[in-house]
Amino acid sequence: MCFLNKYDDAALRLSEFYGGKVEMCIKVPIRSLEDFSIWYTPGVAGVCRAISKDKNASFRLTNRWNTIVVATDGSRVLGLGNIGPEASLPVMEGKSLIFKYLGGVDAFPLPVNASSPDHFISIIKAIEPAIGGVNLEDISSPECFYIQEKLSEIMEVPVWHDDQLGTASVVLAALINALKILDKRRDAVKIVLLGAGASNIATANLLIKYGFEAGRMILIDSKGALYSERRDIEMLRQNHRWKYELALKTNKDKIDGGLEEALKDADVLIAASRPGPGVLTKDQIKLMGDEPIVFSLANPIPEIWPWEAKEAGAAIVATGRSDFPNQVNNSLVFPAVFRGALDVKAVKITPQSMIAAAVELARFAEEKGLSRDYILPTMEEWEAYPRVAAAVSETISKQGYARISLTYYEELEQAAKIIKRARDIHKILVSHNIISPLPED
Repeated sequence: MCFLNKYDDAALRLSEFYGGKVEMCIKVPIRSLEDFSIWYTPGVAGVCRAISKDKNASFRLTNRWNTIVVATDGSRVLGLGNIGPEASLPVMEGKSLIFKYLGGVDAFPLPVNASSPDHFISIIKAIEPAIGGVNLEDISSPECFYIQEKLSEIMEVPVWHDDQLGTASVVLAALINALKILDKRRDAVKIVLLGAGASNIATANLLIKYGFEAGRMILIDSKGALYSERRDIEMLRQNHRWKYELALKTNKDKIDGGLEEALKDADVLIAASRPGPGVLTKDQIKLMGDEPIVFSLANPIPEIWPWEAKEAGAAIVATGRSDFPNQVNNSLVFPAVFRGALDVKAVKITPQSMIAAAVELARFAEEKGLSRDYILPTMEEWEAYPRVAAAVSETISKQGYARISLTYYEELEQAAKIIKRARDIHKILVSHNIISPLPED
């Protein structure tokens, strides 16, 4: 706890010192007063007229092509719960910082004071003319599923809920490589998912789309294993359609009970439940099959410490933390996915493009050299991001959801240039003390 307080205190002091983490930056030269006649009045009228004739011209003539919102209602902020929109703003700023530094994406933090999911939807839809995409964040379940689905239906720009889709994509990438190391087949493994919230529901669905056997998966919620004949199945059908649909598809053996019953002979455990330690025990891990894979993803403390999981027999262990090997972190995915989607002016981000992102991320790590302590790149290996962006752009283009089609290699070059520019600008601002150095204390 002292370790966490150390970072809490530093974040408080430095947030006040810098007045936040992100700001808007001018991107055109201003040499004299005459330049304002180009960038603003009267010259801007020509740009306005062009867009009035073709609204898609806004993706060419303004920064809309590279602008997204990081939108939340603050109803389920990671580790903090329902803290409201104002208190969620620091998290949205942090996400925007990562978008820019790792993806070159101009992300605007947007906490929304909405009275209902439909009110939230109407607000985000109303700002569509200004943006090229929406990253939803920290919204409670099951409302997050409804909001993401509805906005995806009614908007003509990509809508992504990172707690669902980012987690699912990076878990898939990690699992691809973990199975490769252990020489296990995706159609033969038994997978247990502890926690049936936004991240694990999305993960289960993406794993099924990739080719894992739905019947060999078991989701565990607060009432035990999901399956088609569970006592509360009708209530789930009425109140949580997304969980209900997975209850029908998964757990073909209709294993009843809790985690212990589900874990017997399991090959993979994906835990995305609540912070530990002690949520998972060594004795529970020992119930699993030979050389099991354990992803213990709760933050800031995983459900079980990685060394405890290994002592209990786990062959490969991953967590959500950067100070342990095999960090399964959404930041490996979302900046690149949006980079690729924005560069083709996409209408949507598809499941197939998410799978392409995961496969490319896994391939990058494989080329570096897989080991039981290296199944994914780290956030410092920035060369992975243009490659993931290129895989996303290519897939969206082939599916017909791009306003401008790009090949893998066209986007690889473009994404690398954009991401490098964002990092170079930051480096210059720091080196010239335009961004003030950290205070000595």
